[in-house]
Amino acid sequence: MPSDALALTIVGAGTGLAAVIDLRCRRIPNILTGSMAAIGVGLAAAQLGPVGLGGAFLGFLLGLAFMLPGHLFGGTGAGDVKLFAAAGVLLGPATTVQAFLYTAIAGGILAVATALWRRRLRHTIGGTARLVSEGSRAVAAIESPEADNRFAYAPAIAVGVVLAAWL
Repeated sequence: MPSDALALTIVGAGTGLAAVIDLRCRRIPNILTGSMAAIGVGLAAAQLGPVGLGGAFLGFLLGLAFMLPGHLFGGTGAGDVKLFAAAGVLLGPATTVQAFLYTAIAGGILAVATALWRRRLRHTIGGTARLVSEGSRAVAAIESPEADNRFAYAPAIAVGVVLAAWL
């Protein structure tokens, strides 16, 4: 269906650009996430996308709900939350759920690959265990510059979102 192809193209271009920017600058511009969301609302309002306005709104809320806890616990940045919520506008609720599952898998693979590259796998797994068991009390130690745990998450979001939109 052409509307699905249009949404896939927009979400692929938007998340792909966000991934490149995040890898280079460690930030995702608000103008990019805001533009993606606005385009998604416009497509839904004009009935040119795969979802209507209600589906776009629910996709946004689900995207926000899935990513916000990770941000509150220090696992993801605010730009990642906004990027996934904006993608949810284009995807609608059902595909946003699938995209979150694919993103989580891609993010896990990326985290392990990054830890292996930095020769910190044991340290990273220990920090993850502390984050799960201690919650927000472990965030300061995990996020300290010496911990070297941060990495760009937009590539995982791009992979998850594009896979869900494509399949």
